[in-house]
Amino acid sequence: MRTPITVGITGGSGSGKTFFLQGLSSRFRADQICLISQDHYYKPRDQQPIDENGVKNFDLPQSIDREAFLHDLLLLKAGQDVHKKEYVFNNPDVEPQMLTFKSAPIIVVEGLFVQYFPEIEKELDLRLFIEAKDHVKLGRRIKRDQIERGYDLDDVLYRYQYHVMPVFEALIEPLKHKADLVVPNNSRVDRALDVVTTFLFQATGADRFAN
Repeated sequence: MRTPITVGITGGSGSGKTFFLQGLSSRFRADQICLISQDHYYKPRDQQPIDENGVKNFDLPQSIDREAFLHDLLLLKAGQDVHKKEYVFNNPDVEPQMLTFKSAPIIVVEGLFVQYFPEIEKELDLRLFIEAKDHVKLGRRIKRDQIERGYDLDDVLYRYQYHVMPVFEALIEPLKHKADLVVPNNSRVDRALDVVTTFLFQATGADRFAN
């Protein structure tokens, strides 16, 4: 079996990593690409770090079960499928689903810390850093956290000021200088998607576009 090409995608919260992933995925058949996100590897809420005001901080490296994340990535790279329960941040409006990640010639690993954790970073063949202006990231974060995680606006703004930005500036933004490709994502990413798609088709010998 040919070893899969592993792509790591990181960037600040709200930079548009998920949007870029959706665009990339749409260009391949389901059997050609596997997407696995750090969002499904948060530790249980009772194990999350708590700040000085008693607020759980999901934006620290310690909030991630990095051992499980690496374990499942290695399984996928070895050609095995992975089954994982969806992480919903205790949102009462969302029923967790059992997710199945099927190994494929292209494995895309997404999350804040995929380049920060050295054991994950060394498994990557291509490193992408998605960036956006601060006000764009904040707007996206507000929308996501209110809809997907059930946080009110005050909670979102507090977390962005005291959790998100300090970690981004100290731990995430410096990774941009180690990335193979930096993608501005303030509006459109079509050309970047074209470049990455062409590379992946050539690297894997995939036969045709999904569409």
